[in-house]
Amino acid sequence: MTRNRNGDTGKTSILNDARFRGWISQAIIIIILTLLAGYGIYNVGVNLHKAGITTGFGFLSEPSGFDISQTLIEYSRTSTYARALVVGLLNTLLVSALGIVFSTILGFFLGVIRLSPNWLISRMATTFTEIIRNIPLLLQVLFWYLAILAPLPGPREALNLGDTVFLCNRGLLIPRLHFESGFVFVAASFAVGIVITIGLSWWNSRRQLVTGKRFPAKSIGLALLLVLSLIAFFLADCPVQIERPELKGFNFRGGMTVLPELIALLLALTLYAATFIGEFVRSGILAVDKGQREATQALGYRPFLAYRLIIIPQAMRLVTPPLISQYLTIIKNSSLAVVIGYPDLIHVFAGTALNQSGQSVEIISITIAIYLVISLLISLLMNWYNQKYALKGH
Repeated sequence: MTRNRNGDTGKTSILNDARFRGWISQAIIIIILTLLAGYGIYNVGVNLHKAGITTGFGFLSEPSGFDISQTLIEYSRTSTYARALVVGLLNTLLVSALGIVFSTILGFFLGVIRLSPNWLISRMATTFTEIIRNIPLLLQVLFWYLAILAPLPGPREALNLGDTVFLCNRGLLIPRLHFESGFVFVAASFAVGIVITIGLSWWNSRRQLVTGKRFPAKSIGLALLLVLSLIAFFLADCPVQIERPELKGFNFRGGMTVLPELIALLLALTLYAATFIGEFVRSGILAVDKGQREATQALGYRPFLAYRLIIIPQAMRLVTPPLISQYLTIIKNSSLAVVIGYPDLIHVFAGTALNQSGQSVEIISITIAIYLVISLLISLLMNWYNQKYALKGH
């Protein structure tokens, strides 16, 4: 209700309602975006029709007609485009997952030793960080591939470790494990051991809150995990066969080959991302109140325990948000694999498959959707962790 100059009251105009105007503005924007999207889709359809290009996703069930150098699942040139998509996706997830794990470990190590009281160790870590993170990632990928791995000797002169592991210009050759049917019992025993370890850790935390006493739950749980797995392994008559690589003719036969493209990409991704993660960790540790460190020293904590139990858990609340962004960056940077020929999603599906089938719109749309889904899943997982352990306001 409003009051006019004569003192009379009247109804407020709906146009003066801020919420109503906001709804109208949003509705107009949505309508405009919908019309633009519709026009874009219509225009693409018309142009494809004029060019004589058929649309649809039926091509996914057709034979691909090309080989892939690294396959984590069974694949041949007679396999479908959908199978090739899965192979490329698995290769992308492989290098991304390994990059995330290794860069996290190395990054935490760099972040901690940069704060070391030892002058030499601290300066070495600082120099390494500043050099690596200021060189473009693409150059690092090319450096490892062209300057380090390509000049390695051929298979006959390969570097070897105990005639079991070989390194040459064909890649890193390591023994392959073949699991027999009895290995199911070993896996089941391992799973039971993990459940017992988790249960002991949960019981120990509850007990410590009540009594203040600690129980070596993790050590006992890991010991049980090892014992159960070994018992199942020997009862199942060692259901694992080891196939070692052997030089036959001009190349190796048997074993498992880690492609030089994978090694170069993984090294570049790991080192580059680790320098940024190290800075996140270092800043997070420095943000922890100085009194916390002094308290750990007064209580007689050794530096390792002080960092593991007091400092790092508090620093993680500040490290996690930028860590999410860095993990997403690792996944997206893995697409640089196309430069050196590593068969990732971009190289296999958005490259070879696109050229073979000509279904550019569909393939690019699928590739974009896959990267979007992976990024959103990683973001959701890390945001859940961040919300669970973030500082809560009162």
